[in-house]
Amino acid sequence: MIATFNRMLDKPDLGKFILRLAFGAMMLFHGTHKLMSGISGIKGMVVHHGLPEFVAYGVFVGEIIVPLLFIFGILVRPAALIFCATMLFAWLITNPGLIFTLTEVGAWGLEEIAVYFFAGIAIAFLGCGRYSIMKQPNWR
Repeated sequence: MIATFNRMLDKPDLGKFILRLAFGAMMLFHGTHKLMSGISGIKGMVVHHGLPEFVAYGVFVGEIIVPLLFIFGILVRPAALIFCATMLFAWLITNPGLIFTLTEVGAWGLEEIAVYFFAGIAIAFLGCGRYSIMKQPNWR
């Protein structure tokens, strides 16, 4: 019985697609919000850390372009590394001290960023799988 159950759920390509779709869609909400509301807050944080203001526009790469690449299955591994870099950057410009905190409900202060970061690492190692709009495997 357990063997049948295991065979029924042995769908690694579907699992990769669900992971990409879920994290791509969730991050796309962040990017869409910034498209609609602007990135002035991010510009302020970037400048506060001594970086040029134009660096803030990188948020659109990490929060719109990369999620779309995940969803459509295009260049997934490089996109996943950019996704991870976006999360590291977000952590460093918002509040690096979160690493040593807990929230009011006992969650790690860095939890949301960490979940996205480690999902990006997992996607980078797993790759795209067969569900992609790209026929050429090298572009998946």
